[in-house]
Formats: sequence, C-alpha cells, structure tokens
Amino acid sequence: MLRQAIEEEELDLKGNDAYRRKVFFNYEKHMRLHSPPKKVFEYFASPRTSEGEVAMEAADLMRAVVPVFPPSESNLVREGYLKGERSPGHHLRCPPSLFFMLFDVNNDGLISFKEYIFFVTLLSIPESSFSAAFKMFDIDNNGEIDKEEFKKVMRLMRSHNNRQGFHDHHGDGKRKGSKVNDYEENGGVVEYFFGKDGKGRLSIHTFLQFMRDLHHEILRLEFDHYDYKSRKSISAKDFALSIVASADLSHVGRLLDLVEEMNNDSSFRDIRITFEEFNNFAELRKKLQPFSLAIIGFAKVNGLLTRQDFQRAASHVRHLV
Repeated sequence: MLRQAIEEEELDLKGNDAYRRKVFFNYEKHMRLHSPPKKVFEYFASPRTSEGEVAMEAADLMRAVVPVFPPSESNLVREGYLKGERSPGHHLRCPPSLFFMLFDVNNDGLISFKEYIFFVTLLSIPESSFSAAFKMFDIDNNGEIDKEEFKKVMRLMRSHNNRQGFHDHHGDGKRKGSKVNDYEENGGVVEYFFGKDGKGRLSIHTFLQFMRDLHHEILRLEFDHYDYKSRKSISAKDFALSIVASADLSHVGRLLDLVEEMNNDSSFRDIRITFEEFNNFAELRKKLQPFSLAIIGFAKVNGLLTRQDFQRAASHVRHLV
C-alpha cells in the first residue's frame, strides 16, 4: 500500500527534490522496521552472483541497517528501485569495508542472504545480553566458549530476538524455504573466531571488542557517506541529517523541515563536524537517559542551563561505563 502511494506521488515529485528524498527515506525506513528479512535483503542488494542470485556488497549491507539521506553536498535525489527512478542502484558513498567482508563465507566478495542474517543477528545483541548468554554456555567458567557453544549462543539470541519483536525490524525470518537456525551456522566470522579447523576458543573480551569494532565500523561508513567531497569532515546539515535519520518515523517530516531551514541560517555555513566529534556524539546518544536526567535536574535546581553546563554534562555522561 505504501509502495503504491509512493508510485502515485512520483508524477508530482519531478520538481521537488527535498520531498522526493523524504518519500524514499520514509519508504525504506518503513521497510526496515516492518518487512521480513528476505524483502529487506532483496531491496538493498545490488549485484547478482554468477548463478543469478541477488547478493550484497559491503555498502549494501551497511545501508540495509543504517538509514541515510543523500549527502547535502551532492546533487543526488535518490537512486532506488521504484518505478520512474533514474539509474537504479544504491547511493551510499563510502570506502569498501574489509571488516564487513568477514561475513563473506565463500570469499566471493559478496554477502549472501544467510550471511546477512548472521550479520543482523550479531548487530541486534546488546552487550549485556550477550554477556549473560555467553556466561550461561561457559560451562567450566573459564571465560571462553568453543565453536559449538558459540552457535548455541547465536541460536539463543536469534530466538530471543524473534520473541522480543525483532520481527519489527527484520521480520521473523520464517519465510518458505528458510531455516532460521541455519542462518548463522557457517558465517565467515565463525572461522575468524575459531580458525579454519574450528578448534579455537573465543573469550568474552575478544567478542565484546569485536562488537565494539563492528559498531565503530558502521559509524565510520556512515560518516564517510556524508563526507561526499572527502574533506575529513561533514557539514552541520549532514550532521543534522544523520541525527534525523535515526528518529521515529512519526517525527521525521517535521525534523526534516527544520533541517532544510538551516540553508537560510548563515551561522551554520562554516561549521564542520570531524569524525571524532561524530563518534563522541554517537557515544552520548547511547546514554541519553542519564544525560537527560542530568541536564533537566541541573536546570530545575539552578533555573538556567548554559552551554558550558550542557557540555560538562555531556562529557561526564559519555564516559559512564
């Protein structure tokens, strides 16, 4: 129904690039949230294998899990698959990710559907939840698990995600011909953790560092996407677009209108955001609840919240464990 509405709107969108971007963004974010994993995979996958199967490049994989807008310094509207679009394909601009290609099991340079499911299952695991599951399977309590125990942890997390509403993000995975528990069985990361013979052992510290590196890589790719002219910094508008991209769909339209108004404010024109600043803000967003409590409480007590107070609260909260 949403797809039909978008296609009907296309005839009226020719002269309004901002509106076109908004429509495509809403459609894709709605798909990520409510469509089954196979549909999400097939939509964002761009190449085909020699057997004719759709597959993903590293950029497709990132775009499937991270909503992004075309960078403001480009003239792109949106290169998509809907009727009437020019140059079907992906618009993500960022360097290749060797880290992402760890999920490429057969080393063909592409990500299959099973490898994609392994990726999104890993990405959905909170550190606290994985620590608890990891310790449950660490029978001898030595802080390490073997390959078969790791697979059990992954199946547990996949099952837990399905029960807890993971289908709202990537569907329940129970489509005809799919075997949920088989998705992660032979992921390339398994070999990375346990070696070619599968006899290695994985410590919880190694895994949690891997997870931190994975999230950092996603953040880097998102930043590089907005750094359209490779200046090692992004504009204030692109930084705002990145923030809006993670907002609830019900607020996206209003927030995008505010972002567009930045074009009329000269004070934003020369502001550039470095990756370090981009990363620091991402760390702060993980702790929004204590941050909001800190600034609201301070404002109530003192009746005024200065910029310095805001920065001090952000600095303290960001370094909370």
